[in-house]
Amino acid sequence: MTSTRLPVADRRDVRRATWRLLSGDRRALTTVLALYCAAAAAGLAGPWIVGRIIDQVESGTTTSTIDVLAATACAFVITQVLFTRAARYAGHRFGERALARLRERFLDDVLDLPVATVEHAGTGDLMTRASSDVATVGNSARDALPEIFLGFVQMVFIAGALFVLDPILGLCALISLPALTLVTRWYLRRARDAYLAEGAANTELAEDLAATAEGARTVEILRMRAGRITGNDERIGAAFATRVRTLWLRSVLFPSIDIAHTLPVAATLLIGGALYLNDQVSLGTVAAATLYLWQLVEPINAVVMWIEALQAGSAAFARIEGVGKVPPATPPSGRVPHGDLLDIDDVHYAYHAGHDVLRGVSLSVRPGERLAIVGPSGAGKSTLGRLLAGIDAPSAGRITIGGVDATDLDATELRRRVALVTQDHHIFLGTLRDNLALAAPDADDARMFTALEAVGATWPADLPAGLDTMLGSGGMQPDASQSQQLALARLVLADPHTLILDEATSMLDPRAARDAERSLAAVLEGRTVIAIAHRLHTAHDADRVAVMENGVVTELGSHDELAAAGGTYASLWRSWHGG
Repeated sequence: MTSTRLPVADRRDVRRATWRLLSGDRRALTTVLALYCAAAAAGLAGPWIVGRIIDQVESGTTTSTIDVLAATACAFVITQVLFTRAARYAGHRFGERALARLRERFLDDVLDLPVATVEHAGTGDLMTRASSDVATVGNSARDALPEIFLGFVQMVFIAGALFVLDPILGLCALISLPALTLVTRWYLRRARDAYLAEGAANTELAEDLAATAEGARTVEILRMRAGRITGNDERIGAAFATRVRTLWLRSVLFPSIDIAHTLPVAATLLIGGALYLNDQVSLGTVAAATLYLWQLVEPINAVVMWIEALQAGSAAFARIEGVGKVPPATPPSGRVPHGDLLDIDDVHYAYHAGHDVLRGVSLSVRPGERLAIVGPSGAGKSTLGRLLAGIDAPSAGRITIGGVDATDLDATELRRRVALVTQDHHIFLGTLRDNLALAAPDADDARMFTALEAVGATWPADLPAGLDTMLGSGGMQPDASQSQQLALARLVLADPHTLILDEATSMLDPRAARDAERSLAAVLEGRTVIAIAHRLHTAHDADRVAVMENGVVTELGSHDELAAAGGTYASLWRSWHGG
């Protein structure tokens, strides 16, 4: 199964999502904006007062007047510090709340993804979006956006103050603006794609490293170490190249900004000096204008630095929003099944075009029937189970439940009727009760213990904390057979009408597996059970057995009929019993 990348939102969708995120708490946003504006306004007083002091000293004034002006300047500095601190505090709180809403929506989008989409995308793509991308967006929401807004407000206020002070000196502040605009636009045109490429390279690297770590034993057994190391090195090299690309963009932007600081100050001193010598402006005005221009250095630096972070945040946000762009596998038709008859009509399926895994499978499973599907590895048994559970849709043909296509059913309705349990089981971090409640949130303790007993799981009763025992990291670590028993207990609690068991007891020893299957059979009496199994005792106990070979059903009948027919099943049965 090839890995298919999840989509990435375009610029327009990112802008809309950003506005939704920011406008989700408008009262707090208004407070933040007001505090930043107040901080920027308070910062304008210092240079103007210094200019006044210079003019007063030049004209000959009293010490008390200078003291008053100096005290006023100090008061405004303190006021600016207090407003800035309050603004940043409010901005961080606003950013954290916005990030919490983003995480919640992202989780909803992930849970709404079709199972097939998640499997085709691979763990690395979702992992990097849920971890590094969310963290990058958090950095933007918590730090970059407030700092950029404060920087822009300060620049606008300072530019306005310069023009009020003297229009000619105000124009000096704009000398570097054309070059600065060109460089910034050059950077922005390239930055988003560069950071998206960096995110994609990180995804590839994460997937490759995760696959190597998870398959470490297989790598060692098959002597694949050299190949995996080479592949990992290539992924690391690709990720390094994307980071060099973004670093190069920054190396062009930042020096340009440094030059843009110097030119306006030099122009102000030269032109201001000429105006002063011609008695067109006072010395204090030139000094105030120069200080205002030096005040521009910090907000410009902040804006540039955080715009660079904002580009990374925008690219990460586009990847996060892309998860919500995945359409449902098939929109529910709204039709309600009539009964639980499961029909498979001339079904074909291929993971890769032109290479069918299933070829013309036709089968009917009666309500309440126990059907075993057996056959060699690679015959298509598990693929058929996925199609029966509605995880994937057939490439051709139909699978219907009560006359309605499985893929046309609403996900909730489908899960109520059909449940698939495989040999891969996940234990969630939480208590034993939490893990069981996933299948039936309203189940009480008695019902949970009944479900555990039904699958032969007696060990929970011996736990000191019982159902409140923590599982996973920092708690009890269930072994493979215990994890499988929990999965089967969840199945009992979910209580669907049709069960698809894909090697669901493979992690149990043969005796425990038979005991669990007998217990399940007693609990699930009257329900349809489709068991995909290699252990033929499961087939022996079934009402009918379907033998699959090379993607087709080659034999169908009861155990006794097929054993007597002398075909593939009879050979498998003799091999199983050593006959």
